[in-house]
Amino acid sequence: MEHKDYYRILGVERSAGADEIRNAYRKLARRYHPDINPGDRSAEEKFKEISSAYEVLGDAEKRKRFDEFGEEGLSPGFDPEKARAYQRWQEQSAQTGGGFKFAQGSADDFFGLGGFENLFSGRQPFSEERARRGEDIETQIEINFLDAVRGFQTNLRIERPETCEACKGSGSKAQTEAKPCADCGGTGWKEIRQGSINLRQTCPSCHGSGRLSGIPCAHCRGSGRVLHAETVRVNIPPGAETGKRIRVPGKGASGIRGGAPGDLYLMPRVRPHPLFSRTKNDLTMELPITVGEAVRGASIKVPTPTGAVQVKIPAGAQSGQLLRVKGKGVQGRGRSPAGDLYLRLMVHIPKGTIPDENLDRVEQAYGENIRKGIAL
Repeated sequence: MEHKDYYRILGVERSAGADEIRNAYRKLARRYHPDINPGDRSAEEKFKEISSAYEVLGDAEKRKRFDEFGEEGLSPGFDPEKARAYQRWQEQSAQTGGGFKFAQGSADDFFGLGGFENLFSGRQPFSEERARRGEDIETQIEINFLDAVRGFQTNLRIERPETCEACKGSGSKAQTEAKPCADCGGTGWKEIRQGSINLRQTCPSCHGSGRLSGIPCAHCRGSGRVLHAETVRVNIPPGAETGKRIRVPGKGASGIRGGAPGDLYLMPRVRPHPLFSRTKNDLTMELPITVGEAVRGASIKVPTPTGAVQVKIPAGAQSGQLLRVKGKGVQGRGRSPAGDLYLRLMVHIPKGTIPDENLDRVEQAYGENIRKGIAL
């Protein structure tokens, strides 16, 4: 699988600062935004690509994890501390000539019960005899910025383990003497590869017990469950954020031997917006104004997530000045109030030639040296 280079996508060096990354994203976002290129699928895909890149590089913690572990470090459930511990253990094993082995009492003891399986999933091996709650399922969902702010409902196609109807979840066709599981050779685990790391996974046939009771069911191969595709109607509440899970009760994997089902957790990936940026429940937008509007004041129509509003620009407004539009940010949850929209005024100087006499009148209007406070 080809690994993405988010720095190359945004056209910046790996040493680029936060401002350089943000400016590169905004420049590309304006160029490829679907509203600017209606019907252009290639531009839409490019916009998604640069949005994903900025989502990672624009977040200090995600950027640090990407720089250290690559794309694997951004996977749901990835534990950086255990990954670092694994790397240290591997280096120590190489130095002592031991190499890399999944022997009982080596890697398992180093990482705790469950060995490398816990590096990503956090699940523990389980036995086939007892009823157990089904595993929770986590899946990513990409959300438009404004949809995340407003909230919405959508249909989501998922695959989840469900109780096998052929054996009623028993995993056996007929009850006979228990025998070692053929899939794992009686060990209860199997080895898989996750990116550049080898991991241990509970055997799906015997569920970690190492043995099977009776003749394995032909439909589920003794697991008691089969993978089933389902369309789920989910509610995305207003204010969804990247990385903050959304729980859908009872839509995870079905229980083992009659246990309760697990839950479905949605991991949102909110696409950045070319106009709005978000801090908790507040939104910020840069608002260009003319010199005349800044000097005389003006009433300007401004877009918000819930529709355009008229905003009064005060006379004598300064570039960089913030105006607050109360309640036009992200909707609060429960009794929490809605956030606000902050407009950062950006005075634009005309590029055309201005007569000197007009410039002289503007200079006279200052009345004092505007740089007197920065003298050394």
